[in-house]
Amino acid sequence: MTTTYYADEETRPRKRRGRRALITLLVLLIVLAGVLVAADRVAANFAEKKIAEQVSQEVAAQNVQSAPPEVSVGGFPFLTQVLRGNYEEITIVMRDVKGDVNGDAVNLPQLNVVAHDVAASIDTLRSGQGDVTAKTVDGTGTITYDSVTALINREGLKLSEREGKLVATAPIVVPGINQQFTVTGSADLSVQGRRIQIKFADATAEGLPAVPLAQQVVSNFIRQISINVDVPALPFNMELKQVDAKPDGLAVTATAKDVPLNS
Repeated sequence: MTTTYYADEETRPRKRRGRRALITLLVLLIVLAGVLVAADRVAANFAEKKIAEQVSQEVAAQNVQSAPPEVSVGGFPFLTQVLRGNYEEITIVMRDVKGDVNGDAVNLPQLNVVAHDVAASIDTLRSGQGDVTAKTVDGTGTITYDSVTALINREGLKLSEREGKLVATAPIVVPGINQQFTVTGSADLSVQGRRIQIKFADATAEGLPAVPLAQQVVSNFIRQISINVDVPALPFNMELKQVDAKPDGLAVTATAKDVPLNS
């Protein structure tokens, strides 16, 4: 009995010391994790700030007007990306993008650019000297219907989206008939280089008399509102690939490869 009692007494301190060591280890791991997360965030803030400065210079060099770009870097852990000088994904948000085409302004309330596989060494970010390049860049933005309407310059014209199609409505007056009609037509959209082609067809007007003169007025309307929209040079040499009608405007998609993000 005495021997067993002393054995129990000897094992209890060992158990306590083992628990204290485990707790200490857990605390150290938690602190270390916090330090690494903080360091990761500091590195992210540093890179985002420096890349934003580089992007702003590049955008200014291309004569594209916009609010200061907002840059965020994806991927985790971030610190390893900084040390490698290679970033999985960088998102650049440009607001109030404005371009001038033959005296006519084309506005994009927001242009979202995602750069993939971006190479930017620490020395380049620190000094501002050297190249920041992306393997691929994808951009999406929306040209407002107000901008397109201003280019068409047709009184009373309204543009909208209906079932994925661009739809136009406008009042027309047929000579010799003292009555106003509302004509509606849908358009086919296509991309040719830096140009968006808007081609309307199959316009109708409820109550319009089935006479040649009235049909000629509708045909003239279709020709007038079928236009080409020249899109200004997009940042990072992105090329238009697709255009779709959306509720808030014409959604454009653009891409580029092997793109310098700094001037």
